Amino acid sequence: MTKIAETVWNDCLSFIKDNIKPQAYKTWFEPIKPVKLERDALTVQVPSKFFYEWLEEHYIKLLRVALMKQLGDGAKLIYDVKMENSYSNTSPQTVKFPSSNRNPLNSQGVTVPLELTKRALHNPFVIPGIQKVKIESQLNPNYNFENFIEGDSNRLARSAGIAVANKPGGTSFNPLLIYGGVGLGKTHIAHAIGVEIKDKYPEKTVLYISSEKFTQQYTDSVKNNNRNDFIHFYQMIDVLIVDDVQFLSGKTGTQDVFFHIFNHLHQNGKQVILTSDKAPVDMQDIEQRLLSRFKWGLSAELQVPDYETRIAILQRKLFRDGVDMPADIIEYIAKNIKSNVRELEGVLISMIAQASFNRKEFSIALAKQIVDKFVKFTKREVSIDYIQKVVSSYFDLDVATLQSKTRKRHIVQARQLAMFFAKRMTKASLASIGSQIGKRDHATVLHACKTVDNLTETDKQFRKYVEDLTKKLTF
Repeated sequence: MTKIAETVWNDCLSFIKDNIKPQAYKTWFEPIKPVKLERDALTVQVPSKFFYEWLEEHYIKLLRVALMKQLGDGAKLIYDVKMENSYSNTSPQTVKFPSSNRNPLNSQGVTVPLELTKRALHNPFVIPGIQKVKIESQLNPNYNFENFIEGDSNRLARSAGIAVANKPGGTSFNPLLIYGGVGLGKTHIAHAIGVEIKDKYPEKTVLYISSEKFTQQYTDSVKNNNRNDFIHFYQMIDVLIVDDVQFLSGKTGTQDVFFHIFNHLHQNGKQVILTSDKAPVDMQDIEQRLLSRFKWGLSAELQVPDYETRIAILQRKLFRDGVDMPADIIEYIAKNIKSNVRELEGVLISMIAQASFNRKEFSIALAKQIVDKFVKFTKREVSIDYIQKVVSSYFDLDVATLQSKTRKRHIVQARQLAMFFAKRMTKASLASIGSQIGKRDHATVLHACKTVDNLTETDKQFRKYVEDLTKKLTF
């Protein structure tokens, strides 16, 4: 009776599944597709060259036993290496075993021996702390839903996060984009979703990564000519969490590769979770096709916590640390620190430190002293729009004039000052700053910053502009 490729391969998988860990099976064998069976030679398709090299390095003995059980001692396995994405420009490569010599079969393939090879395998994609088979999630277990206080300011985001954690990839919240200002808990919720998923679905591959690290890894993969393997790695993730996605702004190559990875994950029912400091509609220098994907699911905003929520956050923190603090002091802190959770916890930590190290009693006077210092020295977060408004008002201009193409000296200087403060006081890239201030390029912004530095040193009047605007933007 003639066996078909799918039947043979499924029988092989049954044997393999019983002999390796579930996560290794899911990562390295589920993606393999049977193609054809000719006599004693089974052809299977694998996603990349790196993929078949990994199989050769780690699972050749297991494959040999599984295949020989089905096809006898003369069994051969042919790998059809074909990267299934738009970046694959090479022809499929074919590899056979067993064979006594490593000789070229043709211009697109090589013969590999049945025995396990001992040569070093180059891993083109390395994340610190992540092993090749067992992918560490990079999650912080302390950031969980139990430690996240619910309030009116975050109820939608928290509820959506729990829904996603219960059914990753199976809700309409895909992607789930959580956005809001600094210190409001975006990263906490993102980690909490991942932690909950790992608890409920330990077999799923979850990965948390910042957009900056993602960009660096992509840049390295291009430099090392391993882009296809980089893409394939991310296509294997079940739940991908990307923090601070706004930092993809202006990085066209990274946006392009993320677009294809996003499409693959979404089309295959995988879950994508994103965080950002702004809503998709307000993101600058992000390709429209990518922004449209961000809007497919749910965008949930985190707002500044209200008074009751701030009280609850402080009480939970004190309870967790085993510290007893009078209610009137807790209320004083909650009334005077309103901007974000991070500042609330910062004041509380300072209070506890003062009481512990300097043997001071908790008091309203101590709370006032710490709150006043904390507020004074906390760096104010400002937007590029706000900077443009302040600079325009200072020079008695409107924002449209500031952004215009005119080369009048006083307007050019005002524009350069806006660019200078945007670079100094925001996390935006040069490309993003230029785009928002008159649609200039990054080179123009760089030149503007250098000009402001030079004029500040040589021009007394210009130095006064800088000093005045610094006060207006920081107080």
